[in-house]
Amino acid sequence: MSDLRQRQVASSASKEPDNQPAIDTKLKKQKRNGNKRTGISLLDIIRVLVTLVVASCGLSYYMTSSESVLWGYRPWFTRWPVLVRYIKGPLHLTLSDLTLYNGSDPSLPVYLSVNSTIFDVSANRMMYGPGGHYNFFTGRDATRAFVTGCFQEDLTHDLSGVEEMFIPIDDGEVRRLSSGERKIRREQDVRMARASVRKQVAHWEGFFRNHKKYFEVGRVVGLDEEPKVERELCRAAQQQRPERKVD
Repeated sequence: MSDLRQRQVASSASKEPDNQPAIDTKLKKQKRNGNKRTGISLLDIIRVLVTLVVASCGLSYYMTSSESVLWGYRPWFTRWPVLVRYIKGPLHLTLSDLTLYNGSDPSLPVYLSVNSTIFDVSANRMMYGPGGHYNFFTGRDATRAFVTGCFQEDLTHDLSGVEEMFIPIDDGEVRRLSSGERKIRREQDVRMARASVRKQVAHWEGFFRNHKKYFEVGRVVGLDEEPKVERELCRAAQQQRPERKVD
């Protein structure tokens, strides 16, 4: 009987090593499962952000008719002509030099100038090139014409006397003023008129500087050396003069 018990114990002892690897494997799996994180990982966040960016770019490309993947925003360094001009540095041209860039030579860009600042408008040759509606602006500084609207008489940078178009037309009341009062009124009118001229010039300069297709390339030099010419206010500008408001 004791021999039988000894054989059973020996048999059980011999089977234990066979079951041990399975038990160890099960414990390891349980340990790994216990160590797994159930939260969102950094990689998951990156994937979501990349997906959103790609979707936004694709929608922008579709909505802007294939013009932009950034909803119309185009950094200056992504525009090749602007980048080239930045690398080369700003141009300094005289009025004589500027005339070469009026669009007649297809190998040259098209330039115009407002308030001595030169802008490249080559991206719109249909409008500013030969035969275009605004070709008369190119190859020159026509700041005066931008203010007065006289596109034949005033294609010049000279603004002398142009403030007159913003000075109210005097009525019969001025006759009742003394000479001192008339002088003071005139000074006030001129001061306000010149401010209006500066505002108009700044408007057009900002128009070309902030345009998505045009960009600044340099400055016109030597304007102070140009001969002064006495200019009268063109008819269109005279017709724009305001009526003086009577209090």
